[in-house]
Amino acid sequence: MESAYDFKEIETRLAARWVEDGDYVAPEVPLDPSRKRYALTMFPYPSGDMHMGHVEVFSIHDSYARHSRMKGYEVLNPIGFDAFGLPAENAAIKRGINPREWTYSNIEKLRSSAVRLGCSFDWTRTFRTCDPEYYRWNQWIFLRLFERGLAYKKEAAVNWCPNDKTVLANEQVIAGRCERCDTLVIKRYMSQWFFKVTDYADRLLDDMALNDRWTDRLKMLQSNWIGRSYGAEIEFPIEGLAEPITVYTTRPDTLWGATFFVMAPEHKLAEDLVMGTPVEDELKVFRKEVERLTEVDRTSTEREKKGLFLGKYATNPVNGEQIPIWVADYVLLDYGTGAIMAVPAHDQRDFEFARSYDLPIRVVIQPEGETFESDSMTEAFPHDGVMVNSGEFDGTPADEAVAKVTEWLEKKGIGKGAVNFRLRDWLISRQRYWGTPIPIVSCDDCGLVQVPDDQLPVVLPEGVDFTPTDEASPLASAHEWVNVPCPSCGKSAKRETDTMDTFVDSSWYFHRYLDPHNEEIPFDRAKSDAWMPMDIYWGGVEHAVLHLIYARFFQKFFMDIGMARDPEPFPQMHNQGQVTMGGKRMSKSRGNLVSPAEAFDLYGADALRLYILFSGPPEQDYDWPEEGVTSIGRVTFPWLQRVWRMCDESRTLEGTTRGDAEMDLTKSLHRAIQAVTSDFETFSYNTAIARLMELVNETYRYRAAGGDNGEVVREVALTLLKLLAPMAPYMTEEQWRRFGNEGSIHVESWPEFDPDLIVEDDAVMVVQVNGKVRDTISVPVNVTEAEMLQRAMASEKIQRYLDGKEPAKVIARPPKMLSLVV
Repeated sequence: MESAYDFKEIETRLAARWVEDGDYVAPEVPLDPSRKRYALTMFPYPSGDMHMGHVEVFSIHDSYARHSRMKGYEVLNPIGFDAFGLPAENAAIKRGINPREWTYSNIEKLRSSAVRLGCSFDWTRTFRTCDPEYYRWNQWIFLRLFERGLAYKKEAAVNWCPNDKTVLANEQVIAGRCERCDTLVIKRYMSQWFFKVTDYADRLLDDMALNDRWTDRLKMLQSNWIGRSYGAEIEFPIEGLAEPITVYTTRPDTLWGATFFVMAPEHKLAEDLVMGTPVEDELKVFRKEVERLTEVDRTSTEREKKGLFLGKYATNPVNGEQIPIWVADYVLLDYGTGAIMAVPAHDQRDFEFARSYDLPIRVVIQPEGETFESDSMTEAFPHDGVMVNSGEFDGTPADEAVAKVTEWLEKKGIGKGAVNFRLRDWLISRQRYWGTPIPIVSCDDCGLVQVPDDQLPVVLPEGVDFTPTDEASPLASAHEWVNVPCPSCGKSAKRETDTMDTFVDSSWYFHRYLDPHNEEIPFDRAKSDAWMPMDIYWGGVEHAVLHLIYARFFQKFFMDIGMARDPEPFPQMHNQGQVTMGGKRMSKSRGNLVSPAEAFDLYGADALRLYILFSGPPEQDYDWPEEGVTSIGRVTFPWLQRVWRMCDESRTLEGTTRGDAEMDLTKSLHRAIQAVTSDFETFSYNTAIARLMELVNETYRYRAAGGDNGEVVREVALTLLKLLAPMAPYMTEEQWRRFGNEGSIHVESWPEFDPDLIVEDDAVMVVQVNGKVRDTISVPVNVTEAEMLQRAMASEKIQRYLDGKEPAKVIARPPKMLSLVV
């Protein structure tokens, strides 16, 4: 007898039971290390309730975790909350409440939605990074870094966001603007804390080879940010300074062409050079002008370069020539030493600057057999050639020049070979309240003193006015908290009032999941060795630089101090695409928000999960139709109702006839098992759903033709439920039990196909247009790529989606899949 598909009652009941019964609690350590899977998605930031970005990655990730359990793996699938940071603090200031209140409220909303979505998380391992029980260990790790010289404090020119009133790491400045609020970032000299991530630059780059299941794009983003280059460091004596300034260059063979010297306008030594001269005020004005430019503007090859002569000279150490010292907007403080030797004949930006300010240009590299005249040059010649106008090195070819000149510099004692990195030390100081307090006390007699381990955590004080100012961190106003005895000598001292960058929280959290209740150490090494390295890690590609580099740095540090075994934490990393509407990110202000809560109420979690998974490959962006949430009611919800009816009806069938029709349906079932199994291994959930839809269609066609074999249809229904279970956990669990089965479907073994039943004359070809399944077509198993395209182009459905256009790209995998890109 057919029953109603009451998804609200089913999902409410099962969600509560799964959590209460601890169905997805993982063991402390896997019983069989060869059959473990540590599956993780980047923990969410609780800025509000769940949004479609969460739905997407949670649905993808949970399908993998549930499938892994059914394949016999012990799965660790934890979740926590990345709870410190600026958004919560700013929201709390706006509402006049404590950030803790705002954060905990959002965590509860997000947790409830994740439970409703059917995520099979191990909730016994959950933590919030804003809890002292967690950030105590941030402080403990900081002190271990400090003891080894890897955490240090120095005065430096830093990125300052005038809106958020805090310092930003280089990685948090995008095109010269704050990544959070898009405010133009300025430079300030401040005393700040850094982690010496540059000590690990070579390992961060070289160990990338161990991450063999990263995409080429992800590896490229990391490699480019680390930016290793080989060259030389040369010392230039400076008029008016006791010490020379060191310059890094990848082309020491062009030293004889250096005709002027350029410093970044923010360079501290530029200020020293002009102090007490008429240029002092001019430099202040010029700096203000440069502050208004983004880094992209300053380094653009299309923008006119601006500069200021400081009235002082440097000595070119290779020929003794006095060359003028300038500051220029195209030289950045963060690259190299913040000063360059300008070789206008062989660097385009130097060339343009020299032409603008009538500075000399000297050719020192030219193609063999050709002669360049600097006066007639219209652009720089940055290419290889042979050295000229370079003393004893004249005639030296390019493939020998750099090595020979570097050796000569070292013998002369004026330079040395060097490796440079684009990567800079990680600036972790933040002048805000809602973050981990830095466990350091400043004493007039003892200097910087670490807080003893037995006094951790240093807890954030209550009752603080956390409104940010340009003058000091909000913690500076908590006088009773700030003023403490020195842990070393007992005299009056002051606590550090900056807090840590919240990326510290996320750089090791995946280890805390392994031992979340340990009160003695951050995590037990044996548990780390048992579960690590992570088997799969899901997250947005926007974290390819910051989070991944910092987490890899922490992992290597843990390895160095004996806390971890593996040099890389997550050798398999996957990036999901973005969910947009109208080509833009969803937001309330744009009016293009699709609410998961509304989808839950109208169609249920299973329909929402299936809709997201069916939208295309996980790594592809998905632009949600403008009709909004009702698109679910047009696609996946009706199909789930169809599956529900099919299951109900199968329990009423009593026929026993076995003929060709029954054999055909059984073969279709085993082909579906084979195809869906393959799709799950490649995260092709969209095509897996398409194949299951086709199986349901074939079952309905069998019934329409009079087929009534209850045993065969029930076998199809029960197997279909298993194949569908990882993606639609609620409906499959409910129907499984209605068949009289004991226990959960989610611990059943994954179906296996019979090889004898998958031999076929025909195959089902899935046709995609721009990554979305648009039709399924029956084709011969030996079909050619040309025949596949011909049949697809003959489909009315496909023609409708091509909209009169010819495919720009065709990807064929005979006989199962054809992908058209227009």
